[in-house]
Amino acid sequence: MSATAAPPAPPAAPVSPRLMSLDALRGFDMFWILGGDFIVTTAGKMSGGNDQTWTLFGWLAGQFRHKDWDGFAFYDLIFPLFVFISGVSVVFSITKETQQHGRTGALNRIVRRAALLFVLGIFYSGGLTKEWPDIRLLGVLQRIALAYLGAGLIFCFVGARMKALAGIIAGILLGYWALMNFVPIRDIQLDKAKLADLAEKSGDPRGATVLKSETNPSATANSPAWRKARELFRQTKDLTTGQFAPGHNLANHLDFQFLPGRKYDLFYDPEGLLSTLPAVATCLLGVLAGVWLRREDFCDKWKVIYLLSFGALAVIAGFAWGMSFPVVKKIWTSSFVLVAGGYSAMLLAAFYQIVDVWQWRGWCQPFVWIGMNSITIYVANNLLSFRTVANRLVGGDVKKALDTHIADGAGNLLIALVGFALIFWFVNFLYRRKIFLRL
Repeated sequence: MSATAAPPAPPAAPVSPRLMSLDALRGFDMFWILGGDFIVTTAGKMSGGNDQTWTLFGWLAGQFRHKDWDGFAFYDLIFPLFVFISGVSVVFSITKETQQHGRTGALNRIVRRAALLFVLGIFYSGGLTKEWPDIRLLGVLQRIALAYLGAGLIFCFVGARMKALAGIIAGILLGYWALMNFVPIRDIQLDKAKLADLAEKSGDPRGATVLKSETNPSATANSPAWRKARELFRQTKDLTTGQFAPGHNLANHLDFQFLPGRKYDLFYDPEGLLSTLPAVATCLLGVLAGVWLRREDFCDKWKVIYLLSFGALAVIAGFAWGMSFPVVKKIWTSSFVLVAGGYSAMLLAAFYQIVDVWQWRGWCQPFVWIGMNSITIYVANNLLSFRTVANRLVGGDVKKALDTHIADGAGNLLIALVGFALIFWFVNFLYRRKIFLRL
């Protein structure tokens, strides 16, 4: 009996390479979210740094404070950088998923991950600890989830066509600008003090007192302050357009009218409804960068040059646009998208060149540990607070002795450093045992 040749095995689907630079950049970003900013600001206070000094730590400390409204500091980059990185990851993970399980499998993965991230975000913000409406529906993780969902779905259907992706991004940014600039809103500013003054002028001193006294009107059921704010809002008949001040713009007014639950900024939310739209564009900028990095028809040199050039042009264009459409993180303006996306692209280029091209990797290993379990450590720090644990180890008399004999703030600096030592130990423990909790 003759042997029958076995049928040839099907060719293995190509696997998208994992970029260590991307994990390192994600970990670098998460480092500041977890409290790296506290180390810098504490060191700034120890050096006597403030807004009027020219000391290095004083200047750096200023960069680790969010702008009150318009403008841009390094700390305003941390959140959009994470959204941008999520977009880069979409290209590698969804491409691999599509190769292995088709578009349906990729779509299922996107929807499932976005839903889990959204629920996790509600849990992170307090979950069901308190009664409705003292539950925040939109927050940092929820914004990441929605931006990932929008960008992932677009990438599934558009693919790696860079011109189409660029056109969609431009359409989103221009569309958001047009909505914010031309849709009329009531000429009223949703601010406790301004609303209280308005109530006083309308002959309602009791309403003014209520507005001033309640901590967060959106978090209290049947809140008198919220009812009074709604009354004043509905009584305002004058309309205006092109307003971008706090509480006096379309995005904030839509949150006030339609976003249920607790609002972070009392009457509206920095991760609100309408501003989620340009956040999708931020994620798509990351997708565009990821598509470029995966191209095989360009060498690493040109990939880096492209990212640096694109980043610089985006920053310039963003600040130029900001002269008419201000750079504001809290409403995620189109100009803010360009500025943050440009800086993100340049950071990605730098990390890619150093980590993946030059192979200088020893320095960034702790960031890689964090980056490969970023959501895990983010939530773990929320539940456990590594700095609180560190305070139990080196607080009290140890902290007092350092503050007394070295410099005021030295104790807090040590607590922060010990907290990070615990964080690095934890993520290294997960990394060495190959425990990667991905949704």
